[in-house]
Amino acid sequence: MSLIKSISGIRGTIGGKSGEGLSPLDVVKFTSAYATFILSSKRVDSKTIVVGRDARISGEMVNKLVIGTLLGMGMDVVDIGLATTPTTELGVTMEKAAGGIILTASHNPKQWNALKLLNEKGEFLNAKEGETILKIAKNEDFTFADIDNLGTLVTKENFTQKHIESVLALDLVDVESIKAANFKVAIDCVNSVGGIAIPALLEALGVKTVEKLYCEPNGHFPHNPEPLPEHLTEISNVMKSGKFDVGFVVDPDVDRLAIISEDGSMFGEEYTLVAVADYVLKHTPGNTVSNLSSTRALRDVTRDHNCDYNAAAVGEVNVVAKMKETNAVIGGEGNGGIIYPASHYGRDALVGIALFLTHLAKEKKTVSELRKTYPNYFMSKNKIELTPNIDVDGVLAVIKGSYKQYEINDIDGVKIDFPQGWVHLRKSNTEPIIRIYSEAGTPEQADNFAKAIMEEIRRIANIA
Repeated sequence: MSLIKSISGIRGTIGGKSGEGLSPLDVVKFTSAYATFILSSKRVDSKTIVVGRDARISGEMVNKLVIGTLLGMGMDVVDIGLATTPTTELGVTMEKAAGGIILTASHNPKQWNALKLLNEKGEFLNAKEGETILKIAKNEDFTFADIDNLGTLVTKENFTQKHIESVLALDLVDVESIKAANFKVAIDCVNSVGGIAIPALLEALGVKTVEKLYCEPNGHFPHNPEPLPEHLTEISNVMKSGKFDVGFVVDPDVDRLAIISEDGSMFGEEYTLVAVADYVLKHTPGNTVSNLSSTRALRDVTRDHNCDYNAAAVGEVNVVAKMKETNAVIGGEGNGGIIYPASHYGRDALVGIALFLTHLAKEKKTVSELRKTYPNYFMSKNKIELTPNIDVDGVLAVIKGSYKQYEINDIDGVKIDFPQGWVHLRKSNTEPIIRIYSEAGTPEQADNFAKAIMEEIRRIANIA
C-alpha cells in the first residue's frame, strides 16, 4: 500500500490501514485541511468548491467522502460528476467558486486515486500553499461547522458540454475546415471520462467517422493507462488498417494527448505540443514555454517563427508560472500536455485535439507527413542510484562546474545544453536517485550523452 502526500495533493492506493494507503480517514483529513485553507484565504466572496472525478472504480466512494467532508466544513459544493481534469478546472471559474477538487490519479493504475487541489482560478496550488495544507492536515488543525452552518450540495452534469462549447468558441478552432476534411478518427479513452468527452467533442467538430476503443467509463483500464508507445499497440494496429486518418489517445483524466499517425506509427508524445504550438504561432506569434525535460523541437519551431522560447522547472504549476511571467501564447509539457491560455491555464486534451485537427485540415498533409516537417530528436531516460550518505547536491554542483563552457540551467537540477543536444539531471526528493534525461538527433547520441554523464557521476561519488 502507498500513500504520497505532496504539495500538489494526496494520492495513494485504495485499501489498507490509515496512513498506509488512501483510506477514508486520510481522504477526510486532507479534504478538511484543504477546506480550512480555502476558508482562511478569503480570496473570493465564495465558499463553493467544484468537485469532479474520473471514472476510477473507487471514484464514487472517494467522491462521497470528499463531498460529505466539505459540507461538514461549511463549504457549498457543486458536484459535476464524471468530468475531465480540464473540465473541472473550467468549472471552477464558470461557477465563480473558491476552489476545486479533482478526484483522479491521472495515469496511475486502477488501484490508485488522488485529490488534486485547485485555487479560485481553477489552477493547481503553488508549493507554499501546498505546504500550508500539509501542515494543517498533520496537525489536524480544522474545525467542523455546527448544524446551522453546514454547506449545501448542488449537482450539475452539463459541464462537459460547456467545456466543448468553450473549445469550439476559440478563435483558432476552425470547425468548418475540420468538417470539410472529412477526417476518419480512431480513439482510445482507456475506459475513463475521455469516453464521454472525446466522442462528444469530435461530433461537435463535425467528425462523422469515429472508431471507439475503450470508451466505456467504468474504470477498468484495458491496458496501462499512461499513453506511452508500449501501451498503445492495439490502436496502432487499428491505424495500420489504413481506414483512419489520425488516432488520439488520452489518459484517465484527459489532460494528456498522444497522437497516432495514419500508418500506425507514433507521432510522439513530445511532439503533440510541438505541432499545436506550430499552428498557434503561425496565427498568433508569441512566446512559448515547456519544462526543462521536454524536447528541444519546441524551441526550434518557436525560433523559426521569430519568437522566444523559455524553459520552466518540471511540473505544471511551474510551467504555468513561467507562461504568465513571459506572456506565452502556448506552452505545456512533453508528456502530451497542452496549455493554451486563450482557453485556460491547464493541460487540456480537448483543446489539443481541436487545434491539431484544425492544423491538419489546413496543412492538407497526412499525420506522418506533418510529423516530418518538425526537427527529429530522440530522448533517453535513465537514472542512477546513490547511497544515502552521498551529497547529491554536491555531485550536481561538480557536474555544473565541469561543463561550465556550455549553456547551463539550474532552476531545477542541472541542464546542460550542448550544440548537438542536452542532458538534464534531477534529484529525487524521496530517494537517493538522480534522474538523467538526454536528447539528441539520434538514439545513439542521446544514449551516449547519458552514459558520459553517468560515468562522471560515478567518478565524483566514488561509486564502483
